[in-house]
Formats: sequence, structure tokens, C-alpha cells
Amino acid sequence: MKWFNLEDSVNSLSILGAIAIVLLTLVVVGRLFKLMKVKKEGGELSEHNWDGIGEYKNPLPFGWAVVFVLTIVWAIWYFLAGYPLNSYSQIGEYNEEVKKYNASFQAKFQNATQDELKAIGEQVFLVQCASCHGITGDGINGKAANLIEWGSEKGIYDVIIKGSKGLGYPLGDMLSAADNGIDEATAKALAAFTAKEISAIKSTVNEDLVEAGRAAWATCAACHGEDGKGMDGMAPDLTKYGSSDFVVEVLARGKTGDIGHMPKFTGTGLINPTQEKAVGEYIISLSKGE
Repeated sequence: MKWFNLEDSVNSLSILGAIAIVLLTLVVVGRLFKLMKVKKEGGELSEHNWDGIGEYKNPLPFGWAVVFVLTIVWAIWYFLAGYPLNSYSQIGEYNEEVKKYNASFQAKFQNATQDELKAIGEQVFLVQCASCHGITGDGINGKAANLIEWGSEKGIYDVIIKGSKGLGYPLGDMLSAADNGIDEATAKALAAFTAKEISAIKSTVNEDLVEAGRAAWATCAACHGEDGKGMDGMAPDLTKYGSSDFVVEVLARGKTGDIGHMPKFTGTGLINPTQEKAVGEYIISLSKGE
């Protein structure tokens, strides 16, 4: 950083203003010292006195008044148009560098392969997600969501049994199976139908339960819609479940869990869109055991 960078108009005006203030101060102080040698004070005394000591009702010196007003004007300009809001700052420089890096990153990995996305996602996961979900994604003994099971049929079953909260959809949190009047057998059937017919998984380990799940789907359709797409954002779109797109949606909304609140990542500058998709691909790979 250059201390006297006069090519910066804000910097040059700041220096000019500082010089003007110093010169005005010297002129006013010099004039006062000169008057102290020859002038004897007089005029009307104030009606107030303290222990017999009074003071004159002397008007504010014109020079002082001018300097006072100019100082206020200067302070307002300095804050609103000059430093610190409209010139160099380390935070601003950092943000600009991050923007340039993200633009370069996006361009470089715009057409990244799935393997490349997984590798990127793993690195981002370890930095941004592992502190709560654990370095292996297992949720650290129930402290956070177990991402190894997330995106699988078992993950669907667990959500049906335990319910889900904290995604902030207009229709609210999903109640547990007990609160919805769903028994364990029906929960397994719904998980099988959702995994095979609704979600992006497109397979089930309980093929024989799919039709029973189809018959019970009306319980879920009340919020997720007949097609499972969430009725235009009223509830989660289950057709994305089991794909990286669902993870990206969670990153965009944030989530409240048992150990606290996971903040939104989308649009915050913490990770860029390519990194969001990469994290999604990496998390899906965990549930598939890849």
C-alpha cells in the first residue's frame, strides 16, 4: 500500500484536506496568540457565576465556527464517499480476489467429469462439512445427519420413521411415522415405493413391497404431491432425492438439526455453484459406497 499515492483521487483529497485543516489551525492559533498580546477582554458578563468567578458572553470566533462546520462536512464526506466505505480495504480486496478465483474455478471445471467433481467435493466436504458430519460423513455417533445412509432407501425409511425438520418449507416439518399413524411395515413399503418409483435412486431392495407402498402413497402425496415433486416448492421435491441436485437444494436452504443450525451456503460466497454440485456428488458417492 502506498501512503502518498496521489493517483488515487480519494487518497489525494484526504491528504489535501488534512493539509488544509493543519493550515487553518495554525492561522487561528496564531491570530489568537497575537490578540492575547494587545487585546483586553470586556463585554457583558453572564448571569451565572461560580464562587464569584464569572464569564463573558463572547460570541464564537468566526474562524472557529467555519473550521467546525468544515470539519463536520469533511467527516460526512470521508465516511460516505471516501475512506473507509469507498476506497481500499483488506476485506474488499479479499472479496475481489475470491470473486476472481471463483470465476476462474468455474471456467476451469465447467465441464468436470463425475470423478473430478467427487474429488473436489471431498476437499470441500472436509473443510465445510466434516466438523459436524465427521470426516467419514457418519454424523459422529448421531450428533448430525448420517450422510453414509443419506440418499439411500434406508435413508428414506429413517426419515419416514423419525420425521424431518428444519428445511423451512411452507408446509412445515414432516412428522414421525407414529404421529402420522404409519406402522413399521407401511413405512418399509413407502420407502420401497419412493426409492423405486419417485426418487432418483430408481431401485429398491424390497421389490415385493412396492405395490403396497403405492397404495399408501396418498399419505405422502398430501404434502409432496402425486408426482412427488413437492407441489411447486411447498415441500421437498423427492424426485431429486438420491441425486446431487437434492444436496444442492439443502445447501441453498440450510437446515436445523439436533445439534444446531446448518447455514445456507448458496449465494454466501462460502462455496461456488460448481463446489455445491461437487459436494452433492461426493455425498451421493458415500451412500453408494463408492
